[in-house]
Amino acid sequence: MSEDGASYRAAGVDYDALDAGKRLAMAKALSTSSLLNARGGRALDASRGEPAFVFELEGKSFAFVVEGLGTKSIIARHVLEDAGANHFADVAYDTVAAILNDLCCVGALPLVLNAYFATGASEWYLQLERAEALLEGWRQACADAGCVWGGGESPSLPGLLTEGDIELAGAAVGAVPAGRSPLLGETLAAGNEIVLVSSSGLHANGASLARLVAGRLKDGYATVLPGGATLGAALLAPSVMYAGLVAALLESDVELTYISHVTGHGLLKLMRPTKALTYRIERLPEVPPVLAFLAEHAEMDAQSAYSTFNMGSGYALYCAAGHGERIVAVAQGLGLEAMLAGGVEAGPRQVILEPVGVRFNGSRLALSVT
Repeated sequence: MSEDGASYRAAGVDYDALDAGKRLAMAKALSTSSLLNARGGRALDASRGEPAFVFELEGKSFAFVVEGLGTKSIIARHVLEDAGANHFADVAYDTVAAILNDLCCVGALPLVLNAYFATGASEWYLQLERAEALLEGWRQACADAGCVWGGGESPSLPGLLTEGDIELAGAAVGAVPAGRSPLLGETLAAGNEIVLVSSSGLHANGASLARLVAGRLKDGYATVLPGGATLGAALLAPSVMYAGLVAALLESDVELTYISHVTGHGLLKLMRPTKALTYRIERLPEVPPVLAFLAEHAEMDAQSAYSTFNMGSGYALYCAAGHGERIVAVAQGLGLEAMLAGGVEAGPRQVILEPVGVRFNGSRLALSVT
């Protein structure tokens, strides 16, 4: 990458520092696990470092997650101010999808979700069309996932947020269906197949770098991409909700062994489990034009691009040998694009992306305290 290139670190996001903080927090959190016993429950500490925390209560397994959208709502503000296009329904949908796609990774289906809308000024809601779009997008996402919107919190935080901005986040609880065990990678093994389900574009990760790139362009978010869409509109395409796919698979006899939500860290997330296994990918989804554009203008090589953006892969589902094509068929029946992309092999912990000549060593991703 040249001096004129861009990186996530240059955009203000340093995953080495963030992951170190997460590991420290998890180490502290582990010391509280036994407290759940007094309430008749049990913490599943194997879920620490996974996308959602899993616990047992009265013979049932539940999952809990907190997640946020990041800075993508700033892009929505700029596009509304500069082009008059209201994408706040889309960023609301993005937020719910980010939360619930994480929740479903552990084999839980969403029950209730609460919202967190923090603004720099209470007057944010006085632009009624913007506020109504936000709330409808949130409602629609909950409806698509079969999840109750329980309530939430809407603080005004002058001094922490600028007057025109809103921070979107939320928390959700879900339940593992009866007769199923949480998906924590315990049955993941060599010989498993990996199915990749396509993304719609940026999803909820990489917005800070996208903003940096847009800021260097003459026309900013109005820059026209190959195909005719503007950069702003393409960045704000709503995320894919995978909750319906997971629900359908859990109702079937497909033998799932793990699920990974491809968000921060890009396809490094394919080796989120700590097991000494190799994840070999022989086919990759088509890269969305907006992500190809960002990678080009940030002067990223394949190593950097595929460890920063999802590059077209939104969800990875791992399954027993012979079950991959069935997952593909279920996904396609729900209108999702999916492919049997590769498999799990014995060997060192690493990801091999054969189509782009990339290999990620296990040391590149450490999300667990163990």
